[in-house]
Amino acid sequence: MLTTQKSQAIVVRPVSPKVAAEERFKQERMHDVKVMLQDLFEREESTIRLVLDSLYDVGVINIINKKIKFSPLNNFLKSLAKLPKPVAKVLMWRWFKKNCAELLVNWLYRKVSF
Repeated sequence: MLTTQKSQAIVVRPVSPKVAAEERFKQERMHDVKVMLQDLFEREESTIRLVLDSLYDVGVINIINKKIKFSPLNNFLKSLAKLPKPVAKVLMWRWFKKNCAELLVNWLYRKVSF
């Protein structure tokens, strides 16, 4: 059975030059914030790596405690959780560098938008 979807027309409203200039200014400033955050991340790489390392330790303990109630197995898994840590640290750092600045800029923009 085939279903048809109704297409919705997109209404394009003319934008005044003043509003367009303000929007362009806001976008440029948010881009500046993103560049500054990326620079901050590069300069403070060791601190960020320590923060990610601590978050990994706490997260692994919380996940194991939540999922495994049997105490001997729980303790054994906590000791094993340290084995993939070097790989996880590399992956976390790559993800952080790729995504965090954009996520922070979007969050900050929502905070200053009324």
